[in-house]
Parts: sequence; C-alpha cells; structure tokens
Amino acid sequence: MDKLIYVIPAMGVVGLLYTFVKFAWVSKQDAGNERMKEISTYIAEGAMAFLKAEYKILTYFVLIGALLLGVMGYSNANSHWSIALAFILGAFFSALAGFIGMRVATKANVRTAQAARTSLSKALMVSFTGGSVMGMGVAGLAVLGLGGLFIILKMIFAPDAAVDSKAMEQTIEILTGFSLGAESIALFARVGGGIYTKAADVGADLVGKVEKGIPEDDPRNPATIADNVGDNVGDVAGMGADLFGSYVATVLATMVLGRETSALTDNFGGMSPILLPMLIASMGILFSIIGTFFVRISENAGISTNAVQKALNMGNWGSIILTAIASYFLVNWLMPGTMSLRGHEFTKMGIFGAIMVGLTVGTLMSLITEYYTAMGKRPVMSIIRQSATGHATNIIGGLAVGMESTLLPILVLASGIYGSFACAGLYGVAIAAAGMMATTAMQLAIDAFGPIADNAGGIAEMSELPKEVREKTDILDAVGNTTAASGKGFAIASAALTALALFAAFVGIAGIDGINIYHADVLAGLFVGGMIPFIFSSLAIRAVGEAAMAMVEEVRRQFHTIPGIMEGTGKPEYDKCVAISTQASLKKMMLPGAIALLSPILIGFIFGPEVLGGFLAGATVCGVLMGMFQNNAGGAWDNAKKSFEKGVEINGEMFYKKSEPHKASVTGDTVGDPFKDTSGPSMNILIKLMSIVSLVIAPTLAVIHHDKIEANRKAQMEVLIKMDAGKPVKE
Repeated sequence: MDKLIYVIPAMGVVGLLYTFVKFAWVSKQDAGNERMKEISTYIAEGAMAFLKAEYKILTYFVLIGALLLGVMGYSNANSHWSIALAFILGAFFSALAGFIGMRVATKANVRTAQAARTSLSKALMVSFTGGSVMGMGVAGLAVLGLGGLFIILKMIFAPDAAVDSKAMEQTIEILTGFSLGAESIALFARVGGGIYTKAADVGADLVGKVEKGIPEDDPRNPATIADNVGDNVGDVAGMGADLFGSYVATVLATMVLGRETSALTDNFGGMSPILLPMLIASMGILFSIIGTFFVRISENAGISTNAVQKALNMGNWGSIILTAIASYFLVNWLMPGTMSLRGHEFTKMGIFGAIMVGLTVGTLMSLITEYYTAMGKRPVMSIIRQSATGHATNIIGGLAVGMESTLLPILVLASGIYGSFACAGLYGVAIAAAGMMATTAMQLAIDAFGPIADNAGGIAEMSELPKEVREKTDILDAVGNTTAASGKGFAIASAALTALALFAAFVGIAGIDGINIYHADVLAGLFVGGMIPFIFSSLAIRAVGEAAMAMVEEVRRQFHTIPGIMEGTGKPEYDKCVAISTQASLKKMMLPGAIALLSPILIGFIFGPEVLGGFLAGATVCGVLMGMFQNNAGGAWDNAKKSFEKGVEINGEMFYKKSEPHKASVTGDTVGDPFKDTSGPSMNILIKLMSIVSLVIAPTLAVIHHDKIEANRKAQMEVLIKMDAGKPVKE
C-alpha cells in the first residue's frame, strides 16, 4: 500500500503537466489583428478585476471559517485543529482551479476567433484545447490536493492504523475540511459569477436586441464587454470551482463510507475501500487525456453542428469506455472477495457493478438532457412553434419543457440509486457517484469550450470580421449550449448520489440509527429543508433581475446621451457596465451563500442530528428537481432563440432574426438565463455543501445531543420489542 498510495498524487501531477503544455500551445496561437487583441484585453482585464475583487472578499470568509473550525476541532476528540488548515487548502485549490480556467479562456477566445478565419476544424481545436486545459487542471488539482493531503494526514495521525480505528476516523474527519473549503468557494464563485454574467447578458439583450434591433455582441452596445466578461466569470471560473468541489466531495463521501466497510481480508490492511475512489479518480485523468485525442473533425467537414457534436461525443465516449474497462481490472486486483457495511454484505464484482451503474446513469442523464435542450429536437421545436403566438406562449412552453424534463432523469436517478445499492449497499451508491465523476476532466473540457466559443463569436462581431467567421463560431456556440446543459444534468445527477452518500456518512458519524419521519420535529425539518432550494433560487434570480434593471437603465442612458453610438462614431462607456455587474454580483452573492452554510448549523445545534437529517433529505430532493427543471428550461429557451438565426419554419412560413417570433424567443431566453446559469447550476453545490457542513459538525452534534440520541434509540428499541411480542404499540 505504501507505494500504491503515491500513484494518486502522481496522476494529479500528470494532469497538471498536461495543463501547462496545452496552455503553452494555446498561448502560441495567432491572436489576430490589433482590434481583436484590444477587445480581448478589455475582456481579460474585466474578468481578472472581478476575480481579484471576489477573492479578496472570500479571503476574509475563509479566515473566519478556518478560525471557527479550528476552535471546533480543538474542542472535539474526534476532530483536530488542523481541520482549519485543510479548509484553507481546499478553498485555495478551488479558487486556483477557477483562476486557471479564467486565464486560459481569456487567451483561447480571441485565438478561436482568429482560427475560425481558417476553418471550423482549427477553431474547434483551439477552443476545445482551451477547455481541456481547464478540465485537466481542475482534475489534477483535486487528485493532487486530496491524495497528497491524505498521505500527509495518514502519516501523522494513522501511520499503522487499521481501517476501523479512531485514528483513521480522525484522519478522514480532517479531510472533510478540505472538501468544505472547496465547496464553499465553489458556491460563492458559481452564484457570484452567475449573477455577473446574467445581469450583463439580460441588460445587453433587452436594450440591444429587442429595443434597438442590433445584433448580439454589437460593439455599439455598451453592455457587450460586460456580457463577454460574464461568460468567463460565470461559465468558466464559476464552473471550474464548481466541478472541483463536486469532484472532491464525491471522492470524500466514498472514503468516509469506505472507512466503515469491513475489508480486512485485502492486501492493504483493510484500506482498499478508502483507496478505490481516489485511484478511480486518478485513473480517470489518464483516460480523459487519451479521450482528448479523439476530438477531431476533418478540414472538409463543412459548417455543421453535427460534425462538432460527433467529435465531442467521440472524446466523451472514449474516456468513459476506457474507464469502465480499467475499473474492472482495478476492482478485481484491489478489493477482497467479500465485504460488509452496516450489516449489508457485498462482493468486489458488486462494486464493479455499482461503478457501471454510475457510468450508465451519467451517460443517460447527458443524453436525456441533450434531447430536451438540443436544436431540432421535439422540446425545442415546441418552444419555437409557441413563439409564433407571442412572448407569453413562449414562456409557457419553456416552463412546460423544463417541468417535463424532470421525469426521465429522476427515473434514471432512482433506478441508479436502487441498482447501485443492490450491487454493494451504501458503498455502492457512493462508488457509483465516484465512477460517474471519474471522467470529470473530459466532461469539463467539453463544457468549458462553449463559453470560449461564445466569447470568440463576440470578438468576431465587435472586430467586424467576415460573416463566415461568425457562422463558424455560432456553430461552436450552439453545440456549446447543448454540451453545457448536458454537463449540468450530469453534475446534478452526481450531486444527488454524492449527497446520498454524504447523508449516510452523516448518520453514522452523528451516532443515530436512522431518520424516523414519524417524529414531528423530523417531519418539520423535512419541509424546512425542501424550502431552502426555493428561497435560494429566489434570491439568486432576484439578484439577476435587480442588477439587470440597473444595466438596462445604464445602457439606455448611454444610447440617449452619447452622440453617435448608433452610427458607430461615438464610443460606449463599457467600463460603467462592467462596474454595475461587478458590484451587484459581489454584494448579492453573500446572502444565498450564508443560507447554505448557516442553515444546517442552526438546525443541527438547536434541534439535533435527527432533525438535521430530515432537513437534508428535504433539501436534497427539492434541490435535485429544481436544478433539473431550471437547467433544462433555460437551455431549451436558449437554443430556441438560436434556431431563428438560421431560420425556422412555423406553419409553412419561414422566420428569421428580428421577426416577431424571434423577439418572443429572446424574451424566453432572457427569462431562462438566470435559470440555467445562476440558480440552476448552484443547486448541485447547495445540496452537497449543506451535507458536508453537516458531516463536519456531526462529531460535535453527537456529543451535544448524546442524551436525546440515546433516548430516541431506547424508544425505538421498546417499539421493536413490543412489535416482536405482538403487543399493540402506543406512541
């Protein structure tokens, strides 16, 4: 085991080496003419200014959080003050993941626009390589950070400990601090970035497209630079921190349950269930790197979304299949023949079956989401047809599609939970999520290329490049919308499995036998937890709406007061719009973040761990449904709008941009923007973050509420005894 464990951080280093090599390749590509470089500099400076301001605020939060965790760790025998250091390290790595993504995206966007002057193939190569830098960087940092920290903590706290020892429990408890730091930064980055990007996007669309009738990303629009900055802030930096946190949380949840798993007949001192998720994650980096070489299209492929989508699918499928094959050999070699967790016995082939269930669930979730959000499919076409009768029917159609889109994913997810549990109990549910997240590097590469292509289109428009350049970037952007929606479906599915695994871990560490919803206080907690995703979404969407109002007023003011803007002779004040988005996002991200962090702490300390368990159950179910609904509705609205750019047929008549149905589709897209880019993708972080906070405070809750837990356990035992004796039970 001593040698095997070092493979984990070593693969993290491999991922980071790939990141640096490809970053250098992107930097060497042609950045175009002076006008293109000038615009890309505006975008890069705006993005970095926001990131600097956001990280300054989050530094104070991290220091305060670390202080509180240090005090809690110092006063609890099952924890340690070093949990504060793990929290700081997790927060730093999460922020670094976002920074790497931002840096490469602001370099790749202008180079993609320039490459599109040559061919669609070259443009895809540059934009996807930029995305892969982010994907491998996030995965490399996660595996290096988690694996390296585990090695250090084990050397200090459990150098010779068996898997079921108190020392190993303490080691993994400290490791939860790393995940808490990562998820905390992810939430603020995702919410803050989402508010920024959608405030700018909505403001630019409502005045530019609807009122003035000018194209998207027209340089005459004062909000267009803020809009392009927002693509990087929300869809790149926010997404990078988000996926980093998800990756870490999934592996950690499996490790926590792995510590409880009896596997003493293995060759690693009972450590194999803890090592397996980290080894799968490290193996996934290698196969994601191999998968990137499958993403190619021919120079003669023509201008087609199908060719680009097929190329990306080849890379994705390649990495998934390789991971599945390698997992069989890894599980067969690493794990003992039989194991047990909380009385449930399972085999190593059961573990492999659970991994296959996870990969299948992830694939099906992506395919279903693609169906509900892709151009030319029935759901998007239904929204297009309803755009012919006005703005209201477009909104009704999009809401209906979003609600309908929860049916199949939930059935797939429920089947995945049932199937993975049947294969290997609660450990199977956790390892299924770990298997699903194994190819995160490839998923993120596919996801991140979209905002790079979107930025490239904006630069092409503002630089007044030939029309065919914008056609190529629009092809990439349209595919990017679909892959982004698919990625969000994948993320929410993995979050549900991870949250369930974290929930199971919380129950064990808090010392409770289960969650009894017949208790009035637990049922009350269930309903309060179900409310949290709704109030969180309300705050996020309202923040976008209020910031967008300020943006609309500023853009209107500039059109009215600056002479020559519409003629192209007057220069808009881009910096004023950038400042509005920056101030609004930093100010309004705090309350949603505070709710996510403080609500489980208050519920747990006031009412006890069983009520907190009910709270988490309600939040998880509602959060998953809200995330799916909002992500898919927003993605469908967006591609319905984009369909008009090529022309769509409604009742035998063709409609294009600037037509009345197109204007209705712009309204729908505007409503969907905060759904799919602010509140929707935040749901998966929300449910995981609250579960991780609960897991961190679980040892303390077990001590504080010991008498209540024992009283509940005694009451449950009395009920069981009466039932066995055949006596009527009176509550």
